[in-house]
Amino acid sequence: MSSGVQEPLVDDDELAELLGDHVIGRDDHYNAPGFVIRPDEVQDALTLLRDEAGFDHLSCLTAQQYRDRYESIYHLKKYDDPRQEVSVVVPTSTDEPVSQTAEPVYRTANWHEREAHDLVGIEYDGHPDMRRILLPETWQGHPLSLDYDQDRPQIVTLEEHRNPLLEDHVGGDADTIFINIGPHHPATHGVLHLETVLDGEQVLDVEPDIGYLHRCEEQMAQTGNYRHEIMPYPDRWDYTANMTNEWAYARAIEDLADIDVPDYAKVLRTLGVELSRMAGHFLAVGTFALDVYGDFTAIFQYAFRDREKTQSILEDLTGQRMMFNYFRLGGVIWDIPEPREEFFEKTRDFVDALPRALEEYHNLLTNNEIFQLRCVGTGVLEPDVAKEYGVTGPVARGSGVDYDLRRDDPYGYYPELDWEVVTEDGCDNYSRVLVRLREVQQSARIVEQCVELLEDWPEDDRELQSNVPRTLKPPMDAETYRAVEAAKGELGVYIRSDNTSKPARFKIRSPCFHNLSALPEMATGEYVPDLIASLGSLDIVLGSVDR
Repeated sequence: MSSGVQEPLVDDDELAELLGDHVIGRDDHYNAPGFVIRPDEVQDALTLLRDEAGFDHLSCLTAQQYRDRYESIYHLKKYDDPRQEVSVVVPTSTDEPVSQTAEPVYRTANWHEREAHDLVGIEYDGHPDMRRILLPETWQGHPLSLDYDQDRPQIVTLEEHRNPLLEDHVGGDADTIFINIGPHHPATHGVLHLETVLDGEQVLDVEPDIGYLHRCEEQMAQTGNYRHEIMPYPDRWDYTANMTNEWAYARAIEDLADIDVPDYAKVLRTLGVELSRMAGHFLAVGTFALDVYGDFTAIFQYAFRDREKTQSILEDLTGQRMMFNYFRLGGVIWDIPEPREEFFEKTRDFVDALPRALEEYHNLLTNNEIFQLRCVGTGVLEPDVAKEYGVTGPVARGSGVDYDLRRDDPYGYYPELDWEVVTEDGCDNYSRVLVRLREVQQSARIVEQCVELLEDWPEDDRELQSNVPRTLKPPMDAETYRAVEAAKGELGVYIRSDNTSKPARFKIRSPCFHNLSALPEMATGEYVPDLIASLGSLDIVLGSVDR
């Protein structure tokens, strides 16, 4: 798989003609043409772009407030070719920030618009569930609005803290029961609350309740300088496979500020990120086995054994075991540790031992009869439904959706390397595990090629960083959305500049946020143990969901 990076393939004039009178202005972004749409014509415009132009992927929704207006930006792509992008910009007045919902066109807009309402204050007319999603319903104000008073005392009603030990109250004719799964159950992978309605042991409805780990990552990024103060934050989003997070931020600002990256640094980035991807997949497989049939002594410990090996190599490379902070704008912070031969030998030994380790995983896990009974045919997510919810990564590829930004929107050194995108068409919990195990093999192929390149790289051409100005001030109102293929899927960052050294708006597109929103589609009609398995198969990290 080797091809050069191509320019975006969107014809602005054809799209403008398609949208016709819906367009009231233009607002081109660095990554895509932008069309300004009336707030009461959102569904008509998006339907045209989806059905007539093929933009079937609502990748992200960015909401923000200016002095004279509110604005929603729908970042659209195509699953078949994510280089084809378009931005639909929907302004509303400050007096009445109401915009038509996009949920009937893209189901993933449900959660997106709830978050935009929660944090910015825009109302989406016709939305099926216009409630807050991260903050309590009783919260006063919207934290990303310009008039938000962060010193205002917040009072949460007693209803939010009612006694959880009260007896259940069941209606006389009720055939169903409501139960809470989480937020402190170990199978919820952090702090996640699942509001679940059961008929016997069968799931009739499940609603993920998130926000318990919301840490204001976007707001913190908006207070930091581009050059040095933002890069430490991304490691905290998906903290299980986190070096890719650094690349998401780097790609966005390097695009916005026109910063080149030396080829040698691209190889180092690719090496580190693929090791990090393997660390994430090992953890995903190990914890999933623990969720499904309580296998702590074998698979869980085997997975941590191999994860420790990748972390040891990454510690040698970066100096840290978890929050690596290895990327710098324009490159990386330092080279392979000396003596280089020892680092290369250690990495090769790990890669060479992987085939035998993966054979153990298949013998103990995927060939295990209990595991197969629990996973084959459960948690089914059909490909069309996955696309409606903006699902990406191994969850989408486990449903046969052939989408991987390393290949489809190439960056770094990936276009020069030989590897394959892994898909399975079972659409179930079992397929998602197979995809992750096979992706470990592909990451090992990439790591092996990176080691060979680094070994042979001329010593006088090992440039770690390009020349980046000490203070970055991208042009006024310059905007871009860039994404990378993280271990969990498409991880994107939107940045708007106001010609200062800090972002005016910083938006994080989390793959876990989208993937989790599809859980009701996978779990409805299943039994409670299958719900736990389906949740585990998503490999969510709440630090990424909530941000």
